[in-house]
Amino acid sequence: MPVAKIYLDSIKKRFLTYKVLGDKTLERLNEQQLNWQPDEYSNSIHQVVKHISGNMLSRWTDFLSSDGEKPWRNRDTEFEDGTAAKADIIAAWEKGWQCMMQTLDSLQDTDLEKTITIRTEPLIVIDAINRQLAHIPYHVGQIVYIGKMLLKDQWESLSIPKGGSETFNREMAKKNN
Repeated sequence: MPVAKIYLDSIKKRFLTYKVLGDKTLERLNEQQLNWQPDEYSNSIHQVVKHISGNMLSRWTDFLSSDGEKPWRNRDTEFEDGTAAKADIIAAWEKGWQCMMQTLDSLQDTDLEKTITIRTEPLIVIDAINRQLAHIPYHVGQIVYIGKMLLKDQWESLSIPKGGSETFNREMAKKNN
C-alpha cells in the first residue's frame, strides 16, 4: 500500500476519533449547557463549535485551489456571545466535519506534495493537514472538559475511566491476541 494512502487513512481515523468524543459530549448536554459560559472571558461549547466549524469550512473548501482563510469567514464573530438551539449547534458541527472529511476523501497521493496557502502562508498539504490535526483536537478537548465540568458526577468517561487502566489493558490484550 502506498505510504500516502496509509497516511491519509491514518489521518482520517485520528480525526474521526476526536469527532466521536465531541459527538458524545454534544449528545449528553442540553441546550442551556451547550450555551453556558463559565465567565465573560471563556467560551461556551456553542462558541467553540462555531469556531471549529468556521475553521473547517474555511480551510477545507476549495482546499487545493484557494487560500484557507476565505474572505467570507469572519473568525471574530465565531466567539461573540449568543445562544443557539441544540439542533443548530449540532448542524454546524456536522457541516464542518462533512466538509473536511469529503475533502480528505478526495485527496490523491500526489496532492500531499502540493503547496496550499493559509492566510497567505505557503504550506505543504501534509503540513496543513497536520496543523488541523493539532487544532481540532485542542478545541474538542475544550468541549469535553466543559461537558465534564457541567455534568460532574453524571459524566461517563469517553475513554478509560479513572482506576480502569488495568481492566482496559487486560481486555485489549484478550482482543488483540
